[in-house]
Amino acid sequence: MKSQILCTLFVGLVLAQISYALKEEDCEVCVKTIRKFAETLDDATKKDYKLIENEFKKFCKTQKNKEQRLCYYLGGLEESATGILNEMSKPLSWSMPAEKVCEKLKKKDSQICDLRYEKQIDLNAVDLKKLKVRDLKKILNDWDETCDGCLEKTDFIKRIEELKPKYVRNEL
Repeated sequence: MKSQILCTLFVGLVLAQISYALKEEDCEVCVKTIRKFAETLDDATKKDYKLIENEFKKFCKTQKNKEQRLCYYLGGLEESATGILNEMSKPLSWSMPAEKVCEKLKKKDSQICDLRYEKQIDLNAVDLKKLKVRDLKKILNDWDETCDGCLEKTDFIKRIEELKPKYVRNEL
């Protein structure tokens, strides 16, 4: 009876641990960036955390947008205010998967998992009337276009519809 209770308790703890494990979508920028970086490393570099740190700094010089922000948080950029690179490099040298590395990093700095990729809007499928003005402005901004004199949501929708043939391809 006692062993049955202990076994049930153990299984419960294991299931709880699995459900709390970080998923890629919970920390998408970190997981994808760490995975992409780890794939660039050769076998010799993967074993030495100092070499990993040096390679990460080189890697960060070529990054943009959200990936560059992650580099900043970890200390991979010259202008980074703090540095927790060893929290990333040591686990990578032990061949820890990107999800686990990001889980450890999140404990040190929660901002790391707050980074999210912006969702792309499929203009062929979306009803512009259902989007927020902020999203309509973002579409125009992504196209490097303006909407002079636009005050109402309908003005933004009209401008997007005018520019749509120039920027949106209709797939066959």
